[in-house]
Amino acid sequence: MKDFEIIKKLVSFNTIKDKENVQIMNYIEDYLIGLGFKTEIKTKNLVMSIGENPKLGFLGHTDTVMYTNEFIDPFNVKIKDNKLYGLGVCDMKGGIAAMLDALSEIDFTKLKYGMKLYFTYDEEIGFNGTFDLVNTDERFPEYMIFGEPTYNELFVGSKGLVEYDVKFRGKKAHSSNPSIGIDANMNCVKFIYELNEFYEKEIKSNENNIFEIPYTTMNVGVINGGIEKNSISDNCDITIDFRPVYKEQIQKFKNELNKLAKKYNANIIDIVEIQPFTNEIEFIKDMKTTNFITEASIVDDKVKKIILGVGPITAHEVNENITIDSYNKLIEQYKDLIYEILG
Repeated sequence: MKDFEIIKKLVSFNTIKDKENVQIMNYIEDYLIGLGFKTEIKTKNLVMSIGENPKLGFLGHTDTVMYTNEFIDPFNVKIKDNKLYGLGVCDMKGGIAAMLDALSEIDFTKLKYGMKLYFTYDEEIGFNGTFDLVNTDERFPEYMIFGEPTYNELFVGSKGLVEYDVKFRGKKAHSSNPSIGIDANMNCVKFIYELNEFYEKEIKSNENNIFEIPYTTMNVGVINGGIEKNSISDNCDITIDFRPVYKEQIQKFKNELNKLAKKYNANIIDIVEIQPFTNEIEFIKDMKTTNFITEASIVDDKVKKIILGVGPITAHEVNENITIDSYNKLIEQYKDLIYEILG
């Protein structure tokens, strides 16, 4: 724990877009075999277990985002001012390393139940690793820990995420004679205006105070239309995302989007639909939740899910870092949860 050997090794693998997926999975597998775990699945995902009747699982994604040029030596952990710097130390190789460190101090022969570990790929782009597990009907244990960065706070819920592409099609004409064309850009503007009115009246006001931002958010993140300043645009594409606080709101979005699409000659393409979740866990008193999406949102809601990782939360930032105190505390938190659930 003191020399941070595990986190240094994990960071040394370039797993941007899963480039060194094989290497990092081999390292994790070899380490866990040395602790008595057995391999159950090994594709681009890795699933390992120990003991009988697993009651607790841990899930961590091994991929990272791309670093910027300002990031100094991203694949080598640097220690400075009680902090660890390196690509992925926060999101989320720090969580994986802390779990591996914690497991090295557990005597599973003295516990009543077994444990399963899940290491996934492609979380940063499309959650394909977790979807692979879910689509194979993996039976997850009763309790699951997700090692995303939380700065040592235990989160037991998350908002949802719904994303749509909307494609408007018009008819090109010269801007001096707009009556013979169909302006896709203008239809898009009207569409957004009406959708925002619907959102303000029907969605935003329905709050759920378990979330720090208690209302569903809406964002038009991308607008791309037209090719010339003196032509009526015959196409315009936008991307919209909602972060719902209630599952029921998702169908309301769809109904309104489809109604407006017919009115303004647009096609709606679903990108992703992830429902919000909250769960009550008997030994966690404070019901804290996240506004961001994690793999916990994809795993079956019958599972009791805990999101717990390192901090401060510097994910995707230049010179990503965590504190040594947070890392060491997380190891103890993971050990406590293992004994609480499996003992």
